[in-house]
Amino acid sequence: MLKLRILWEELHSSFWFIPGLIVLVAVSLALGLVQIDDALLQRNGLYGRWPRLLGSGPGGARDLLGTVANSMIAVAGVVFSITIVALALASNQYTSRVLRNFMRDRINQSVLGVFVGIYAYCLVVLRTIRDTEEVLFVPSVAVLVGLLLAFAGIAIFIYFIHHISLAIQAANILAEITEETLFAIDLQYPEDLGEQDDASVSSSADPGAGWQPLLAHSNGYLQSFDTRALLGFAQRHDTVIRAVRTVGDFVVKDTPLAYLRSADFEQREIEGLRDCYAVGRQRTVEQDAGFGIRQIVDVAMKALSPGINDTTTAQMCINHLTAILHKLAGRRIECQYQADDNRVRLFTCGPSYAHFVDVAFNQIRQNAAANVAVLHNLLWALELLFDAAASDARQQVLAAHVALVADVCRRSVAADVERRQLLERAHGLLEKMPASAA
Repeated sequence: MLKLRILWEELHSSFWFIPGLIVLVAVSLALGLVQIDDALLQRNGLYGRWPRLLGSGPGGARDLLGTVANSMIAVAGVVFSITIVALALASNQYTSRVLRNFMRDRINQSVLGVFVGIYAYCLVVLRTIRDTEEVLFVPSVAVLVGLLLAFAGIAIFIYFIHHISLAIQAANILAEITEETLFAIDLQYPEDLGEQDDASVSSSADPGAGWQPLLAHSNGYLQSFDTRALLGFAQRHDTVIRAVRTVGDFVVKDTPLAYLRSADFEQREIEGLRDCYAVGRQRTVEQDAGFGIRQIVDVAMKALSPGINDTTTAQMCINHLTAILHKLAGRRIECQYQADDNRVRLFTCGPSYAHFVDVAFNQIRQNAAANVAVLHNLLWALELLFDAAASDARQQVLAAHVALVADVCRRSVAADVERRQLLERAHGLLEKMPASAA
């Protein structure tokens, strides 16, 4: 199942799968309509009833389909060029990490597929037209549908221009990343934290003697792992699996992914267990909420760079990061274990809430020196997250970030009035926090 899911994600992210399917549908439609023309209309003399719709001659049908085919393949080239330009603009203005979102965009894939599909449709219908002394065959219904497809292509091209102009705007890019990340959070961290503190299960790099390592088979990012398959393996072999790498980590070949307790397994069993892990060249959002946060932070870094200096985009990034961290605030994130019949079988070591907050705010704070608007926005975000924090430990994490923002304000803001306003706001937040947090 894991391999199938990874394969589906790769197909979904490719720029050829959807267009390929559309071309197959277009070719099938052309063949089907030609058969209908031959079987139902010509043999039954139905063309005479609608001469203006179905009465085209061989020469006119060839000219029409040839014009449509040439136009569609030209427009397909324009669509491809526009897409490449949009990818380049997004990479330069925001970050190369957002390119995958453009590649995954169903509208971009479908529009390219529609124009190539219409081109393929016209070619298939063209080759069926016969104008000889022995045979005269013009698939009039298929020609009429080709004309209608040309009109549909015009409408789709206009919509594509509208869509691509919206897709490269920062607000839409950030909103799409946020939606994907929130969806990943629901899948990856479905349990509420409740009133209990975060779990604190240690995960040392080497648990010690009596543990057999499960080594990575390649270099790359850990994209996902099959928790159910790992748990089932541990149950069948009456052992415990302790993961030391989590989704999003970069793993090096022949270094441990996990450890198996007190058992000597055959090589084929180890190879089968490795299949429960998916390692790829890049991180994906599907089971890695941290990658969604990373993408938004990268956009903020671009916005705060001296060459761009886009404070508004940086503030938008903080707002979307706040929405993600707000959802994480009440979820159980830290290391958890899977159990069966009250026996511990699998320890999965995930990132902590502190890790997510650090990834979200550290670099933005470090690059926001003297930017009063961004520093105010950071304090607003931390205050909102503190009110949503589900444990004292998480409140302490947020209080520490408030203190760090206050330090940046003290060192970097030159104007006395602005510096005093920021420090008063930061100290006010720290004073309202419980002593255990502040």
